[in-house]
Amino acid sequence: MGKGFFISKAVGLVVVIVGAGALATIIALSVVYSQEKAKNNNDLLPTTTTTTTSTTATTATTATTATTKTTSGPPITPAPSNEAWDKYRLPKSLVPHHYNVTLWPRLTPDNTTGLYIFTGDSTVVFDCVEETDLILIHSNKLNYTTQDNGHLAKLLSLSGGEGPSIKTSWLQVVTQYLVLQLNRNLTKGQRYQVVTEFTGELADDLGGFYRSEYVEDGKKKVVATTQMQPTDARKAFPCFDEPAMKAVFYITLIHDHGTVALSNGQQRASDNITIGGHDVLMTVFEPTKKMSTYLLAFIVSDFDSVDSTIDGLLIRVFARKSAIAAKQGNYALNKTGPILRFFEEYYNSKYPLPKSDQIALPDFNAGAMENWGLITYRETALLYDEAFSSNSNKQRIATIIAHELAHMWFGNLVTLRWWNDLWLNEGFASYVEYLGAHEAEDTWNVKDLIVLNDVQRVFAVDALVSSHPLSSDEDDIQRPEQISELFDAISYSKGASVLRMLSDFLTEDVFTMGLRTYLNEFAYGNAIYTDLWNHLQKAADANSTVLPQSIHNIMNTWVLQMGFPVVTINTTTGLVSQQHFLLDPDSEITTPSPFNYQWIVPIKWRKPGVIQRQTWLQNKSATIDEMRTSGSDWVLANLNVVGYYRVHYDQGNWDRLLNILGTDHQVIPVINRAQLVDDAFNLARAKIISTELALRTTKYLINDREYMPWESAMNNLDFFFLMFDRSEIYGPMQDYLRKQVTPLFYHYKNITGNWNRVPTGHMDQYNQVNAISLACKTGLKECQYLTTYWFKEWMDTKINDIHTNLRYVVYCNAIAAGDSEEWEFAWSQFKNATIAIEADKLRSALACTKKPWLLNRFLEYTLNPAMIRKQDATSTIVYVAKNVIGQALAWDFVRARWSYIFTQYGGGSFSFSNLINGVTQRFSTEFELQQLKQFKEDNIEVGFGSGTLALDQSIERTIANIKWISDNKEKVLDWFQEEAKPAFL
Repeated sequence: MGKGFFISKAVGLVVVIVGAGALATIIALSVVYSQEKAKNNNDLLPTTTTTTTSTTATTATTATTATTKTTSGPPITPAPSNEAWDKYRLPKSLVPHHYNVTLWPRLTPDNTTGLYIFTGDSTVVFDCVEETDLILIHSNKLNYTTQDNGHLAKLLSLSGGEGPSIKTSWLQVVTQYLVLQLNRNLTKGQRYQVVTEFTGELADDLGGFYRSEYVEDGKKKVVATTQMQPTDARKAFPCFDEPAMKAVFYITLIHDHGTVALSNGQQRASDNITIGGHDVLMTVFEPTKKMSTYLLAFIVSDFDSVDSTIDGLLIRVFARKSAIAAKQGNYALNKTGPILRFFEEYYNSKYPLPKSDQIALPDFNAGAMENWGLITYRETALLYDEAFSSNSNKQRIATIIAHELAHMWFGNLVTLRWWNDLWLNEGFASYVEYLGAHEAEDTWNVKDLIVLNDVQRVFAVDALVSSHPLSSDEDDIQRPEQISELFDAISYSKGASVLRMLSDFLTEDVFTMGLRTYLNEFAYGNAIYTDLWNHLQKAADANSTVLPQSIHNIMNTWVLQMGFPVVTINTTTGLVSQQHFLLDPDSEITTPSPFNYQWIVPIKWRKPGVIQRQTWLQNKSATIDEMRTSGSDWVLANLNVVGYYRVHYDQGNWDRLLNILGTDHQVIPVINRAQLVDDAFNLARAKIISTELALRTTKYLINDREYMPWESAMNNLDFFFLMFDRSEIYGPMQDYLRKQVTPLFYHYKNITGNWNRVPTGHMDQYNQVNAISLACKTGLKECQYLTTYWFKEWMDTKINDIHTNLRYVVYCNAIAAGDSEEWEFAWSQFKNATIAIEADKLRSALACTKKPWLLNRFLEYTLNPAMIRKQDATSTIVYVAKNVIGQALAWDFVRARWSYIFTQYGGGSFSFSNLINGVTQRFSTEFELQQLKQFKEDNIEVGFGSGTLALDQSIERTIANIKWISDNKEKVLDWFQEEAKPAFL
C-alpha cells in the first residue's frame, strides 16, 4: 500500500507570520476543553453496525425476501477465553481452495432505511488438514440469511459421503468470526464447502466494500469500491482473512446498466438479467491467480478509461468521466508500461497477469493499494493535469505508481506469511519505487531523494525509545488495530532505508540475483523475511562477495532491534565507535535488544579527493588507522547516506568540514552536504554536539543553490520554528534566516526572468519553492508583496496565472496576510475545484489564515463529509495544527471530539498516528505534557487504535522538547542575535 495521507514538501513549510500578541490570542480563543468534551460526549455519535440483529434484504441471486437471524449459541463476551473463537488467529485446521462470490451493490439508498447496502452470496471450498468439529470464517458487520437448515450457513462435503452437519452457528463480534460448530469432526484430507447469503452496509467508512460519492455535472454519483488491506475483506464477504490463506477467487458483480464493473480478473462475460423486477447486468470475471484476501478488489462505477496495449498486456486507467475527458489519466497510462517493463527486467519475471488496471477514487484512505490487477488510488496519486499539477505532484504520481507496480511481484506473487513482516513488503516497495520512478523520469535524479523523504524522515521516529523493531514476534501482532499500527514510518521508510543499504553493500547485481531466486521459489506462496536472507546469501556466495559475517547476522542487527547507531570517528586517533542514538539521551530504554543495541555497520568514506575502501564496524569500537588525518585533511563518512546511521566527528574534523563548506562547498557531494546539516542538528538535540555547532552548518547556505542541502536545513529549522515561534527568539531567528535566504530568492528571480519562466531542473524547481516559502516566512517584503499581488490578481480577474509549482506557497502566504475575503475566495475555489490536486493545495492553504474564527470553522468542517471528505479530515486538522495560531485550537478540538472522531473514522484508520503526531508536534511545556497525559488517561476506554504508539511517541517527544528548550533557549537566542547583525557592524 502507498503511504498514508501526503503532506507535500511545500505544505510542510506552512507560512504564518505571527505578531507579538499571538500567544495571548491563542489562549484567549482556545476552546474550553472540559465544556466541549462534556457537550460532545453527549452528542449523538455514529452507531456501529450490528451483526446480530435481524435485517430484511434481497439477496444477490434471488428475488425472495429473507429474514436474517442468529441461531442460539454461546453468549458473546468481550473477554477472551481459551476457545478458538475468542482468539484472533485462525486455527490451522482448514485451508481455503477457492471462493465463488457474487455481490450486488446498490448505488441508491434504501427507500425505508435510507442506507446504501450490498447483498451477496458466497461459497468457499476448503480442505481439512487437521480433524476438527469447528469452522471459523472471518466476518465483520455482515448480516446473514438463515439457511433452510436453520443456521447461518450450509456445509457440504465434496469428497463423497455425508459430511458433518452444523450444530450451532453464531457471530463472534469481538474477534470477527462466523462460527459454525459441527456435530462431529471434519475428516482430514477431505474437501468441503460452506455456503452463505448475506447483507452488508455500503457505508462511507473507507474500509471493506464501501461507497465513494462525488458530484459531476451537478449530479451526485456513487461508486461502490473496496479497500481490504489489512483486515477488511471480511466486511465484504465471509472469508479466511489472513495473508497466508491464499486461494483462487471467482467474482461475479451484479450492477445497473450504464455502470462498469471491475475486479482483479479480466471480464469473462456481461449479460442482461432480471432480478425481482430489476433489469441489471451480471458481469463475470476470470478466476484470479492464487492470492491473499487483502489483495481483492471489486468496483462498480460509471467511470471512463484510457487504455493501451504493450506486448499483449492491456493497461487501463479509470477515473471520473470529466477527468478522463480532460486527459488527466494520460500521464499515468504513459508511465505504467515503462515502469512495468523495468520491473520485469529487475525481477527477471514476466508480469504475472493479463491486464493492469488502475483507478482513481474520489474517496480513498491511503495513498494507493496494490490490489492484484486492479490498483486503487487517491485521485491526487494518479491523475495529472499540466494546468493544475506541480512537479512535486508529478513526482508523487510516478513514485506511487512504481511503488504499487513493484508489489505485483514482491507482496502479491510472493506474500509475507503474517503481518509482523509487513516491513519487508512495504519497505521493499518504498525502496524500489525510486528505481521505477527513475526509469519513468530519468532526468530527475529522483533516486537521491530517498535520503530526504525516507532516511532522514524516519530517523526522527526511530531515535525515540518508543520506537519498535522492523520485525515483531508473530504472537505480538494479533488484533486488527495492532496490524494497522504497523503501517507506519518504521515499516515503510526504515524498511526502505535498510534494504537500500543492503543492496549497496552487496551490489545491486548480487541483490537482484538473490531477489529473483526468492521470487521464483515462493511464487504464489508465502514467505518470511529470513527466506529472502537465505537467497541473498546464496547469491553472495555464488559471486564471492566479501562480507564480515553472514547476511543473517548483519541484517538481524538492523531488523530485530529498534533504533540505529551514531558512528563517532576520531580523526586524531583513528578510533571509531558506535552507540545507540537517542534524541533524549536521558530517556530510559525498556525494550530489550538481542544485540545490546550494537550493529554491524558498513562504512563508506572518503578523504579529500579520494574515496576510500569500504570498512565495517562490527564491535562497540575499533581503531582504523586509515581514518587518522593530519594538516587540513578531513574525513567524510557514510557517502551518499547509503548507511542507516548518523556520523559524529572530533571537533577538529567538524571544523575542517565546516571550513570547506564555507570556502568551496562543492567539494562535498550534495547529498553529504544535506547529511552534514541533518546529522549536526540531531546530534545537537541529543546533546552530543553544541547547538551552536549545528547552527554553523547553515551559514554556508548563503552561497549554496542546491535543493537537498536547503531542504535538509529547512526541515531541521522547522523544529526551531515549532519550539520558538511563541517566544522572543522568533524575531532574531527570522532576521538571520531572511539574511541567509535573500540571495537564493534573488537567484531564482534572476534565472526566471523576474518569475516569468520555470527553472529547467527538477531539483531547481523544488528549490525555487523553498526560496519563496522561506523568504516570505521570514518577512522579506518583496516576497510577501509578490505572493499577495499574484493572489489578488486571481481574485480580481478570475484567471489563475500562478504557476502550478508555486500555487500552494502563494495561496498560503496570501491567505495568511489577508482577511476573510481571501479565505472565502479560496474556500469557494476549493469547493468548485475539478481536480483533486488543486483542491488539496487550496485545502492545505486554507489552514494558513491568522484568523482563529476561520480556523475553528475549518476544524468543524472536518466532521462534515459534505465539506471535507472523510479521507482528508485528519490531514486537515494537522494542517491547522501546524499554524501557530491553529495549534491550540486543533488540540482542543481533537481532545473535545476524540470519542466522536474515533468512532466516526474507525480505530483501524491508518491516519490516526499522523493525527496524534501532527497536533502535538509543537508541544514543549510542562502544561502541554500534562494535557497530553490527561488526554491519554481520559480516553483509555475509547482507545487510540492505530495511533496508540504515536501517543506514546508524542509524550516522549514532548519530554525531550522540554529538556532541549531548557538547555538551549538562551544560547540559541544569543547565536541568532549575533548572526543576524549586518556584516558591516
